This record gives sequence, C-alpha cells and structure tokens, in this order.
Amino acid sequence: MAHKIIRTAKNLPNSLAQAHTKLGFVGEAEHVWGMMTEQNLIGAIKELESAVAAMNEESKPDLLPHFNRIDELTDELPPGTDRELMHYLRNKSYEKARLCLEERQNEIEKGGCLR
Repeated sequence: MAHKIIRTAKNLPNSLAQAHTKLGFVGEAEHVWGMMTEQNLIGAIKELESAVAAMNEESKPDLLPHFNRIDELTDELPPGTDRELMHYLRNKSYEKARLCLEERQNEIEKGGCLR
C-alpha cells in the first residue's frame, strides 16, 4: 500500500524553500509563519488594488488602513527574505511585490532604479 506524504508540523522543515522569496527555515513555526505572511501580503495588496480601482466609483476611499496592513505584514517577514521583494515593499511598488510573490517575475517592468 502506497503512503501519501502529508505535510504536518513534523515534516515541514523537510519541505523545500520558496525559491521566489528564499523562505527556507530551520524551525517549523517560522516556515508556517512565513508562508502565511506571504499569502496575507498577496491578499492585502489585492485589497488595496481593488480599493484603488474603486476610486472612480467612491469619493475619496480611505486607503491608509490598506497601506498600514501591508507595512505590518512586511515587518513580519523574516530576516533573509528576498531582497527584491523587500525592495518592492519598502518602495511601495505593490504591484511588483504581488507579482514577485506570485512567482511572476518575468512580468515585472524595470523601474528607474533598474532593479
């Protein structure tokens, strides 16, 4: 009978690091936390993008909570997170950060800093 490998807290350290963010961790909790933070970042950036898209429909939507949430999640990323991703987040290049997190680097247009 073949056995399926189920990713549990016991075998998470054996799973592969995420190539696009270089989130390879020694501890189980850090690995899970890093992956959750990435997913939360993608969601927060998409919410911001939706709020910006709705600006023509609403009068002056409050975007500050979106920016604050993304900043909080950025601060939760562990040391050693991909430098390009951190560059995009710190410079508020949220579309580029989302594309990086979604492993779509080939769609990222180079900016003025040529990164």
